[in-house]
Amino acid sequence: MPTFAPMNYEKLCQEAIEVVKDAGAFIRKEFEGFDRNVIEEKSANQLVSYVDVTAEKMLVNGLDQLLDDCGFITEENTIEQSKTNKYRWIIDPLDGTTNFIHGLPIFSVSVGLLEKDTLVLGIVYEVSKDECFYAWKGSKAYLNGKEIQVSKAKRLEDSLLATGFPYYEFNGMEGYIESLRYFMKTTRGLRRMGSAAIDLAYTAAGRFEGYFEFGLHAWDCAAGILIVQQAGGKVVDFKGGKDYLFGGEMVACCPGIYKAFFGEIQKNFAPPSNNPKAAKG
Repeated sequence: MPTFAPMNYEKLCQEAIEVVKDAGAFIRKEFEGFDRNVIEEKSANQLVSYVDVTAEKMLVNGLDQLLDDCGFITEENTIEQSKTNKYRWIIDPLDGTTNFIHGLPIFSVSVGLLEKDTLVLGIVYEVSKDECFYAWKGSKAYLNGKEIQVSKAKRLEDSLLATGFPYYEFNGMEGYIESLRYFMKTTRGLRRMGSAAIDLAYTAAGRFEGYFEFGLHAWDCAAGILIVQQAGGKVVDFKGGKDYLFGGEMVACCPGIYKAFFGEIQKNFAPPSNNPKAAKG
């Protein structure tokens, strides 16, 4: 029987970074003097422009050349979405579109790679700061070539947290507000950057101790999940399980605050029959 060399994830990651940076250079150029009149609204509070679409096409065309018979899961649907390919690139060409449109320089390109059901590569490129966060299966996590690790904090009181406000999924608002109320009182503060990919990359780099959000899509978080994990962090869904890539909800944090941080979110987002706060009401 023929034998096949194992995938060289490091080489593939470096090649993919070049593709991502090319798309980032295009986005950076278009950011200067961008005209808000050329945007479209896909649905309530979901905006898109020619920049998102063009950047996605650049990414698809470039990444398609790096792997044979690869598929794609993309935000802007510029290519048929894959469910069966062994390798699937998960792409958000411009995470933080609303920031971009309003002239806020906080947005990123996010590219993850699934091998069957396992994340094996992640790249988050923060365009304005030229910061490229990345990791691959079995590697450390890196920022512009330097190793990064999650925070060593052990208490919520010493933590700065990140979150994202819901755009269109409001079923979990009560639990979300309760969580915000608690963390406002018990941490150094909360930040809302407007890009889930950046939130996760910053958690991997120890700039945030933890991050949580619901109403997510796979392209928002695929790359960041792997980077956090390879940086030594923990990632779970709101039930403590592994349905965080396609499940729409996520907690990511450094190990030292996991018990207190996740415990509060799990309590607040528990179904009403299992939620002591709801039961009292």
